[in-house]
Amino acid sequence: MSMRSKLKTSTVFKIRLKKGDQVVVLAGKEKGKTGVVEATHPHLNKVTVEGINIVKKAMKPNKTYPQGGIIDITKPIWVSKVALVEPTSKKPTRIGYQIDKDGKKTRIYKRSGKEVK
Repeated sequence: MSMRSKLKTSTVFKIRLKKGDQVVVLAGKEKGKTGVVEATHPHLNKVTVEGINIVKKAMKPNKTYPQGGIIDITKPIWVSKVALVEPTSKKPTRIGYQIDKDGKKTRIYKRSGKEVK
């Protein structure tokens, strides 16, 4: 049984963050650090952030790691522990949605009301 099938639940959570978003960690041992979202995991309600929650893992030798040994991997973090960084004020903000006249849905910063780039 693979790791993915063990962790996967039938619930799909709505994650407003997207790959490439700049986020700040709000809670935990990495509090205050910023990074870029590498991946979202809607079934787990988690996101993987570059440089955040790095753990060491012992690996047996395989094709990707012929030597094996102890490697650093980035683990996912709960979505509730991170917030999008607004570029103008450099402060964390929540994400909202706004529907244009054309009917197009866009993400906005709740703090300022500006559109997310």
